Amino acid sequence: MLSRDDVFGELGIGPVWRLRETPASPLSAPPHTWDTLADAVAHCTACKLSATRTQGVLGAGDRNADWLIVGEAPGAEEDAQGEPFVGPAGKLLDAMLASIDLARGDNVYLTNVLKSHPPGNRNPEPDEVAACRPYLLAQIELIQPKLILALGRFAAQSLLDTDEAIGSLRGRVHTFQGVPLVASYHPAYLLRKPTEKARAWEDLCLARRTMKRM
Repeated sequence: MLSRDDVFGELGIGPVWRLRETPASPLSAPPHTWDTLADAVAHCTACKLSATRTQGVLGAGDRNADWLIVGEAPGAEEDAQGEPFVGPAGKLLDAMLASIDLARGDNVYLTNVLKSHPPGNRNPEPDEVAACRPYLLAQIELIQPKLILALGRFAAQSLLDTDEAIGSLRGRVHTFQGVPLVASYHPAYLLRKPTEKARAWEDLCLARRTMKRM
């Protein structure tokens, strides 16, 4: 099938407009190997975070996992170590996984919406989420998870393309491109507000029941 520009060319008229230039991303198309994806993230300059990060944080774990866990953005420790969910929040996540008989790296893959650390652990900005979205989509394509657990407001809102609060999104099963998705609170939030751990436990049980039904 001819593209729009091909059709214009055949007609001899060509496009009469040009899109405003944006920073180039090494990921011009979904990569087909993990090596390609890792290299793209390491050298990405598609947003301003490339100027302040130590390194891109692609993800870690079982690349054939049934469970894909998506957080919001690398923190300072993740930026230093190059792995998502480390430090106190990572330890809490490990405990949460253990409570439903899962373990980091064993049928579980961990990643974030953003692949670069926002200075001061500030919230991700819309242009940064948009710049990193192709990388997350590529990871999902490569992993082919059976279930996605979105932890935190930005993870859930980005994947579900909504501005609903995380409190409204949790407690039910959504879908992302046909894959069941359960939203819950980020471990870092639970450290600040431990009274919400009971609700996070309910979400984990919902995710486990959903997986068992499959």
